[in-house]
Amino acid sequence: MQTVSCPSCGAPVPFRSHASVLAVCEYCRATVLKEADAVRDLGKMSEVLEDYSRIQVGTSGVHGGRSFTVVGRIQLRYDAGMWNEWYLLFDDGADGWLGDASGQYVLTTKRELAPGFPAFDAIQVTRQYDIGFGPYVASDKRLAKCTGGQGELPFRVGEGWEARVADFRRGPSFATLDYSDGTPPLLYAGNAVSLEGMKCQLLRDDEQIKASAGKYRGKVDVLQCRSCGTSIRYLPGLAANCVCPACSTRMDASSPKVEVLLKGEEHERVQFTLALGSVAKIGGQTYTVLGAMRRQDDEGESWDEYLLYSTQGPFFWLVETNEGWSRSQVMDDWPTPPLPAMHAVQVDGVSYERTWEYPARVSYAAGAFNWRVKAGDVVQVTEYEHGQNGLAAEYTVDELSWSRSSPVAEDQVRSWFGLAEPAGRKSDKKALTQGDIAWRALLWLLGLNFIPLIFNFGPSLFFIFAGLLALFLPMFLGHPKQ
Repeated sequence: MQTVSCPSCGAPVPFRSHASVLAVCEYCRATVLKEADAVRDLGKMSEVLEDYSRIQVGTSGVHGGRSFTVVGRIQLRYDAGMWNEWYLLFDDGADGWLGDASGQYVLTTKRELAPGFPAFDAIQVTRQYDIGFGPYVASDKRLAKCTGGQGELPFRVGEGWEARVADFRRGPSFATLDYSDGTPPLLYAGNAVSLEGMKCQLLRDDEQIKASAGKYRGKVDVLQCRSCGTSIRYLPGLAANCVCPACSTRMDASSPKVEVLLKGEEHERVQFTLALGSVAKIGGQTYTVLGAMRRQDDEGESWDEYLLYSTQGPFFWLVETNEGWSRSQVMDDWPTPPLPAMHAVQVDGVSYERTWEYPARVSYAAGAFNWRVKAGDVVQVTEYEHGQNGLAAEYTVDELSWSRSSPVAEDQVRSWFGLAEPAGRKSDKKALTQGDIAWRALLWLLGLNFIPLIFNFGPSLFFIFAGLLALFLPMFLGHPKQ
């Protein structure tokens, strides 16, 4: 490790990695550039926005049998949201990156770029490309600006620095072509990971996060709409793109200074089965409904989707259609092949058949989301089914994602949220039960009265039928409609 003096304040600035060329002084935020025989001050580096990540400079873990330590970070923002890239130093001297977006993580290391790579402008999301080790599908293509940083980094970043990146996926594998410095791009490859799977140590706890961000990570907070004053429950740092349920004003609450993205107009609120802020007990964990949106296909059929979050679990969606409920979660391990144009795809050795293709348009959105959403947003959807379980590919010109869903009984949803039975359902069940009892009683009477008929076909036959009719007719006329 090399330590230099900050040219701005004189504080010690450590460089743990020989590959690092830049570090941010933790005392005065000066950007320190390390050159062959000197260091230079490149000016102040912006603070990262409200920091709710459990990761911090100094966090350690193990991946692929190699230990690593987090030594730096940049924070990147694009049109639909933001994410962190943590710079890692492995004990053997190699380095890598840990992407951190909405509680999902990918770890990549630099790889040798093979010839035949695509130009940035030529990359089309949902198409396959051979980027040096087999076909991967383009899953994401974006321009992003660096909004803050800390620790040490292997390249120069500063005000106005822009990342031009394209992401690719195959199963759990992940790769990035980074065109930020032009052509040829840099290639990074790896796979989806979890902090628990990497046995991460020195993660920040709730108190440390509150000390730096002013709020606890994962604890639902309340924001007052800057336009009409309506209260909106949101999740600071994770689901902080808010849409007012009263006036549709869109806000970015990822930093202490809430930014109004677009003012809306008051209109009649859409009624949802699950209200924003509703709390559910699912698998022993407490989940909160943060956002709700209504979507519609090209034939006018609509359905509702609810974003749920727990401090102990990942985001997931509850989807309500006219056919019932389902639970849906974004996938880290993608189907093979991961192309929405295929007639069949496989997950865990199980084949899913394509069933539907349609555009899905957001007709109404309210609450908090982990990306920017608004009425009018359209994505293309391709659905696949295997039995009662389903997969869905959703894509635009910039992004492709896959999710997996399974059915949930309506009674189960009501049990989770402690909801009462719909009006009329209990009385209907009661009436139906009484009718069943009446009909069973009739069958018993018919059976008992049929016995004498076997042995006696005399004048008593008329009286038996008359008695049965007297018993049967009032029940028939009074039996409730089904």
